[in-house]
Amino acid sequence: MTQGKTRFGYQRHPDQDRVAANAAEYPVVVVGAGPVGLSLAIDLAQRGQPVVLLDDADRIGEGSRAICFAKRSLEYWDRLGVGDRMVEKGVMWSVGKIFHGASQLYQFNLLPEDGHKRPAFINLQQFYAEAYLVDRVRELSAIDLRWRNKVVALESRNDGVALTIETPEGAYRIRASFVIACDGARSSLRKMVGAEFSGQVFEDQFLIADVKMTAAFPTERWFWFDPPFHAGRSALLHKQPDDVWRIDLQLHPDADPMHERKPENVRPRIARMLGHDKFDFEWISLYKFQCRRMDKFIHGRVIFAGDAAHQVSPFGARGANSGLEDAENLSWKLDRVLRGTSPESLLESYHIERSAAADENIRESTRSTDFMAPNSRQEARLRQAVLALAKETEFGKRMVNGGRLSVPSVYDTPLSTPDGDAWCGGPRPGASMPDAPIAGRSGNPQFLTEAFIGAGTGFTLLEFGNGAAVDVPDGVNTIRIGGDDGFADATGLVGKRYDAEPGTAYLLRPDGYIAARFRRPTQPLLEAALARATGFN
Repeated sequence: MTQGKTRFGYQRHPDQDRVAANAAEYPVVVVGAGPVGLSLAIDLAQRGQPVVLLDDADRIGEGSRAICFAKRSLEYWDRLGVGDRMVEKGVMWSVGKIFHGASQLYQFNLLPEDGHKRPAFINLQQFYAEAYLVDRVRELSAIDLRWRNKVVALESRNDGVALTIETPEGAYRIRASFVIACDGARSSLRKMVGAEFSGQVFEDQFLIADVKMTAAFPTERWFWFDPPFHAGRSALLHKQPDDVWRIDLQLHPDADPMHERKPENVRPRIARMLGHDKFDFEWISLYKFQCRRMDKFIHGRVIFAGDAAHQVSPFGARGANSGLEDAENLSWKLDRVLRGTSPESLLESYHIERSAAADENIRESTRSTDFMAPNSRQEARLRQAVLALAKETEFGKRMVNGGRLSVPSVYDTPLSTPDGDAWCGGPRPGASMPDAPIAGRSGNPQFLTEAFIGAGTGFTLLEFGNGAAVDVPDGVNTIRIGGDDGFADATGLVGKRYDAEPGTAYLLRPDGYIAARFRRPTQPLLEAALARATGFN
């Protein structure tokens, strides 16, 4: 059995030679070099913040783990300088098919319209994503990545956190203004602050097998209820790079994990599904659904993100994608607090926005789990009725739940300015910015998300020309659509997707979310919306 592995050597750091009373001090320490911790560190570094990134291992690549990365995550990774590598290696897809037995119930397309830079999803083994992020970290001198540095104790103080770190050469201490815990579902930092998860652990077990084979299956997501090769249960098939296929098979709740994960016992199951045994195993694992989260994501100066803060079932690709949304949400707020341009209370909006997103993901994951693995006769009868309806009716198809796939969160947040104008469409305050094709003065084609990156890392005013110009508050970047000095809306999709009229303007947060929108902005209106979005109202 093979899998991607990259090992990193431990290196002694000068901080280890300092006495505890004179421990080194840093603005931010990120604990955990997974996709969330790496992305958060890169984001902060690109904003000019020095970051110490600690990981207790010396390698990445323990199995594929997360494989489905959504369009929103790819746009975030574009801002971090790694999006192209992810997409070039990944398998792009947008079509999914749902089967009942041997018959197809229906199919869906997650991105049926053109005019977006990134696809709905890519499938990419997590070890590739982490390797590309580590490569980006190495390009940024502001990040100090320390392998085999395990946090074994923390002491919270009013002005920061003191950490005790174990290494192969003994323990040492450092201090940080803020510590970001991205150390996964079994987070040791969560235990150190005395916090627990609340929620539900489901009893049904699922087998994951990554198999390497040559197959003519299309690059689509296939999900089965009660397939002929796995009667009475569910199954999932996904394509990954390198001719590797992800297969999920639902097992009985009482199945013996040690027995079921042995390759000689997994092989007959996969062979029945594929109709042949010409494949090799890359990775085998078993898991149970867990839909849980911390009550609070912020404990003093220790802030939790990703699986350390919340867990959901893997059906729907809501785990890693939600963690990356945590990172992009937190980074700009923490940067402003560290610079003194926003009050520390701005960080409370991280908990407000991302805990609500976690609740939404947990609700969707729980509904998916209840549908895929009914735990009562009533739920089983309901599922059978829905599956029967889905063969004949459109509304029945919409009720089938094989894992509602990840979509960008929409925040009901104190940072948003409520609409004061009439709108017939477009993203409302609290929603993420939609992409669309644009063209520069020379006619060169590009996308709105690329212009957003080019505008800078702060707040941005997206304004539509041929209307009254407005004085932009200090520190706010601009993207102008139309007019002599703006980008061209060559296809008309920008105006359509933003319900734009001459003079329309959107105030975009640094994470690409809508802070406010106006039909006729004025400087006082913009300044009030900016103050609210930066934590001063």
